[in-house]
Amino acid sequence: MTTGTVATIESFAEGLMEVAESSSRIILYTVAAFIALAGLAAATYLTVQYLTGQTVACGGSASCFQVLGSVYARIAGIPVAAFGVVSYFSAFSFATFAACGYARVRKFFTLTVWAMLAVTLWLLFVQAFILHAFCRYCLFSAALVFVLAAVVVLTPSSH
Repeated sequence: MTTGTVATIESFAEGLMEVAESSSRIILYTVAAFIALAGLAAATYLTVQYLTGQTVACGGSASCFQVLGSVYARIAGIPVAAFGVVSYFSAFSFATFAACGYARVRKFFTLTVWAMLAVTLWLLFVQAFILHAFCRYCLFSAALVFVLAAVVVLTPSSH
């Protein structure tokens, strides 16, 4: 083979790799958008229930009520779930734009998810070691954040 043929084959292989990375990136960001949408729904439910004074459907779990009624469930009188609404909405928006090819937004998505993970780890610590009680909604949110963090880790980086 000539050097021109080898260069053409290498160029073609690089093009295929870029297409594969682009496709996997689109799929991962789309999955992340749907995961964030589920978190947005749960956080919105908890926020609305808090703001309207309604009782959250915890299925009779005393632990759930203990967590949601604790001092750790509010920051300056604002329910933590309201911060979750903002975080999940941001993650959803950034993931959607990233799936549509807006490369700059990927950094915002990554930073948002890492911040969400840090807060989630803190809140899990509070539930396990301070309150000795767990909230189903909080655990659901934590699982969603762990999946979002996995998406960040698994998403191919740009060259």
